[in-house]
Amino acid sequence: MATEAKYSIVGEVGRGSYGVVYEAIVNQTRSKVAVKRMHCNVPENVELALQEFWALQSIQRQHENVIQLEECILQNGQVFQPISHRYRKSDSHLLLIETCLKGRRCMDPKSACFLWFVMEFCDGGNMNEYLLSRSPDAQLNNSFMRQLSSAVAFLHRNQIVHRDLKSDNILISHRRGSPLVKVADFGLSKVCQGKGNVNQHRFSSACGSNFYMAPEVWEGHYTAKADIFALGIIFWAMVERITFRDGDTEKELLGTYICQGKELIPLGEALLENPNMKLQIPLKNKKSMPDDLCKLLHDMLAFNPKERLDAFQLEVRIRQISYGKKRQRSVS
Repeated sequence: MATEAKYSIVGEVGRGSYGVVYEAIVNQTRSKVAVKRMHCNVPENVELALQEFWALQSIQRQHENVIQLEECILQNGQVFQPISHRYRKSDSHLLLIETCLKGRRCMDPKSACFLWFVMEFCDGGNMNEYLLSRSPDAQLNNSFMRQLSSAVAFLHRNQIVHRDLKSDNILISHRRGSPLVKVADFGLSKVCQGKGNVNQHRFSSACGSNFYMAPEVWEGHYTAKADIFALGIIFWAMVERITFRDGDTEKELLGTYICQGKELIPLGEALLENPNMKLQIPLKNKKSMPDDLCKLLHDMLAFNPKERLDAFQLEVRIRQISYGKKRQRSVS
């Protein structure tokens, strides 16, 4: 990939509308990494690439449940140049703005402009595929809920709002034995300026995946609590194995929804149409979850963001629920 052959591409592992992800080898250490290539040929693409870089680079310390960025490399033609954390004032950044934000398409492949993200490699695929290939396991679900709530609280403490949380954007690593979740794909994230409460920042651009979007996101006026609504969708679907089939990819995805005839309506959109709608939690089996977990999900999926938990409250509450905990044996 680079002129010094620092990495060797092994093969493609994923592809989306915004980029391609490869498995690669660090030639010096033979360790595996994931490499995401984003083509910066139009303003929309470069904005997504820069937002992902700003989010990952702004974190001062690492969290075990957030994907780790090793480095970011700017490719302009055949020239590969690592971007430092001070890149906003560098020639590389100015070149990127001049080449990409003006929307100039590179007709000559040799002058193509890309951003390459080198990140830690996760050997377990994404959480959606991982869970749907296994039998339901309350203890594993509890572990994933704790890890995800910790990760999102960490991001919000660092003024980062993800804005596209879904099971496809959560990766699984077995590096330490037990499966670790890794929040990934920060292309739609926002780094809030200042050191105030992240929940005070307001966003107006509706973005994300329909089935995970909070009601207020559909209206275009929302805060970081939209991430909690998305987590609520993920947690509920994970516990009860509620799935839907994505219309574009035909993939089976974990996610909850409202049925209107044969049509599946995203929960956030349905709540926006009927704010007084009572959520049927649990949906399938009353024995599938204890009352404290039902209450937690209701508090995560509240229509009114002011009544919804924030990430820091969720981090505390998730440790208190009885769901998935091993029962103590009494000794007579």
